[in-house]
Amino acid sequence: MTSNLYHSFLQMNTIFISIVVEALPFILIGVFISGIIQIFITEEMLSKIIPKNRFGAVFVAILLGFIFPGCECGIVPIVSRLIKKGVPHYVAVAFMLTGPIINPIVLFATFIAFGNNIELVIYRAGAAMIVAYIIGIILSYLKIENPLKHDIETIAVNHTMPVKRKLWNVCVHAIEEFFSMGKFLILGALIAAFVQTFIPTSTLMKIGNGPVTSIIVMMLLAFILSLCSEADAFVASSFQSTFSINSIVAFMVFGPMVDIKNTLMLFQHFKSKYVFTIIGLAAILTFAVTILI
Repeated sequence: MTSNLYHSFLQMNTIFISIVVEALPFILIGVFISGIIQIFITEEMLSKIIPKNRFGAVFVAILLGFIFPGCECGIVPIVSRLIKKGVPHYVAVAFMLTGPIINPIVLFATFIAFGNNIELVIYRAGAAMIVAYIIGIILSYLKIENPLKHDIETIAVNHTMPVKRKLWNVCVHAIEEFFSMGKFLILGALIAAFVQTFIPTSTLMKIGNGPVTSIIVMMLLAFILSLCSEADAFVASSFQSTFSINSIVAFMVFGPMVDIKNTLMLFQHFKSKYVFTIIGLAAILTFAVTILI
């Protein structure tokens, strides 16, 4: 009994370290991009990129996901900073939901993981874009002035300061953001490691036999595993003989949108009601879209 418990904790420790090590580089990338946005990007620059029309604005936000080489681990601080810079919250959220899924690195990893199967890549990217677009449009009609926990304040930045000084300010901002986000990464990784260790995957797989329950189980598994979007396709491919294609797509769409670690990060920046709205819409729409595949 004691030996089994000891091995379980060793396994939990291994999973915890692997999640943290996997996520840390992207957290660092995310906080530095957040710092660059804060120091170098002005509200005027953003207003020129984003259309005034909500339908066009959400569409542009989704397309930006194709050129953003990151994962869900580091995108939350970027989205928070964009909203503080005046980007409509529904536009920023649409980008947040698609960026970790449809960027070239993730799509190429998906292509390789499934034996050069372009069909799975199209299903994954298409489903993610549809879900994110609908969520963005729904959020745009909700009367939400400020979804962030803190008031949106105009932060004075001297854009005439020397470049060296700006770069220093980027580093200072990134360090502050990193320590703010780091504790939630560690807590999320710890919870995910605990659940993975003490709730056997086989238990969930026994439940997921039907066309409906299989999708629900794979979405739940994606939330629990909290995998980085660059690696989740390789795990998803291992379920091909057990689960249907649409449930595997649900796994690869829902996980990067909502998992344990980025949910905690969302709660750090956004009001609880707003976070629950995003999670609820992501779950319902992912299920609805993937069940049609």
